[in-house]
Amino acid sequence: MLDAIVGLVAFLLVAAGVVIILGPSNVVRRIGSLRRVRRVPAIFESRRPRDVMPPALNPRTQRVLVAAARLSTWLRAHGQDDPAREVRNAAARMTGNEPAGLYALQTTLRRIRVVNISDAASQERLKALVAELRTAVQDRFEQLELLPFRKP
Repeated sequence: MLDAIVGLVAFLLVAAGVVIILGPSNVVRRIGSLRRVRRVPAIFESRRPRDVMPPALNPRTQRVLVAAARLSTWLRAHGQDDPAREVRNAAARMTGNEPAGLYALQTTLRRIRVVNISDAASQERLKALVAELRTAVQDRFEQLELLPFRKP
């Protein structure tokens, strides 16, 4: 019995020393945080996939990507799958290496000049979409101070 009393007094003295070292307000805060843990520890929870945010794109780069998407969608809708795929791949390159993507779009635009559509209205729409993309690519070329975009 005497051993239990001595052990209890020793424990109380050690606890009092810890409270004095940490400070009373810090001890109360730590005890309060222990009571709040009511959910399963993170070890046992399944990991939720994080929402990965892509880096913010330059507005002119966004304009190039939008114009490329419009042209690619229009080409695919009119049965021109190969040029549409080339435009999509070149635009996808821009997210990793923008200058390489711009040069790829420039090369693809040169190839699209030979695409012929039988309908006159469709041909005009194709020319308008190509001109929109060409203008956007030229603007981005100038902004990045890359080699000049040569006129076809």
